Amino acid sequence: MTGNTQPSQPILRPREAFKAPETDIAGLTPFAAASYFFDQAAERLELSEAVASVLRTPYREIRVQLPLLRDDNNTFLNFTGYRVHHNGARGPYKGGIRYHPEANEDEVRALAALMSWKTALVDIPFGGAKGGINCDPFQLTSGELRRLTRDFTRKIRPIIGPYRDIPAPDVGTNAQIMAWMMDEYGRSAGHSPGVVTGKPVDLGGSLGRNEATGRGVSVITKLACEDAGVRLKGARIVIQGFGNVGSFAAKFLHDMGAKIIAVSDVRGGILDSTGLDIAALQEHVADTGSVVEFIGSQEINNEDLLITSCDILIPAALGEVIRAHNVEAIDAKVVVEAANHPITPKADAILSERGVLVVPDILANAGGVTCSYFEWTQNIQQFRWSLERVREELDRTMIKAYEDVRVMAAKESVNQRLAAFMIAVERVSRASRLRSYGE
Repeated sequence: MTGNTQPSQPILRPREAFKAPETDIAGLTPFAAASYFFDQAAERLELSEAVASVLRTPYREIRVQLPLLRDDNNTFLNFTGYRVHHNGARGPYKGGIRYHPEANEDEVRALAALMSWKTALVDIPFGGAKGGINCDPFQLTSGELRRLTRDFTRKIRPIIGPYRDIPAPDVGTNAQIMAWMMDEYGRSAGHSPGVVTGKPVDLGGSLGRNEATGRGVSVITKLACEDAGVRLKGARIVIQGFGNVGSFAAKFLHDMGAKIIAVSDVRGGILDSTGLDIAALQEHVADTGSVVEFIGSQEINNEDLLITSCDILIPAALGEVIRAHNVEAIDAKVVVEAANHPITPKADAILSERGVLVVPDILANAGGVTCSYFEWTQNIQQFRWSLERVREELDRTMIKAYEDVRVMAAKESVNQRLAAFMIAVERVSRASRLRSYGE
């Protein structure tokens, strides 16, 4: 054979040192942002170019068509579903399924990568995955959601399973949707409660799973306050997002003596500088479906809520809400990322320069996947834990992860985000090398 042929990808020398590429951190896509933080960690860890290339890119991506005939038998919708496997060196793929109109491949890819680092950081034996459907679940009936979920499950069935990939709830999904997924998978595989987590307790779900992410946020917030010199009792806390995560974080922090002065949801926000009555607010939300018009509070929009003066700011809604255009107005001593990637890299750099302690999402909101591990363990062992044991194990895991990050940050003179990524990337790279991935 004659002639010159060029490989489609550059040849990587296994021992060649990885160098983080020069990146303009303004306006990055979600996956580019996740990759940026990985790149910084990989260079400091002196990974080889080959290993870094394997860890940086997803292992598998699937995209499926989801046609839906609505209940009126007259309206036809066509959605797209995604499932991304980022890295499975440390165990089965693990990650939520989100139903949101803006779900897309890049976002799902970014969240899958973050799950790889999150599971490694809290040292549970899972890899990273994520899924989504570009639908608005609030515009669909229960029957439509059920049919959509079952169709999605059938189409990703070859790549999920109790020892392969274990979905969980995320934005726009819940325990009922996990029940439908489990049932659809079980129609061909037999009873398999371990195929999903975040299920109803009556179907093998774990006690404490519903509160786990919010509880983990509260545990981490308490530790961060100690490092930032903020007294938690009486501290003014603002929470953007009063869904499952934000509401439980508010409850636990309120029980610790903090003052929750502002919260919000998709319909708007409320403010009470003297501190909201969280128990009464939860009853109001249960009755009305929103925090708005809560007696004794002032109305506030989500943009103004983020820049409300406080001691602790907890973004617990969607990603990239703190950006270059509003970061200078952030007036908090501590920011705890309860949502996934709520701060862009540019905004993160500005907050770090200002001395604001930012607790990264892969640490702060890891309580959910940690309790999902407990649920999966109970399913495999066919033995249910008590709520007390779940809480005890969750608190212990979160405290240990925070202490690991604290030690790494001090040792390497870096902020908590880079420290967290360094710990996670090192653990995944070690597992990958043991499996002979990349070198």
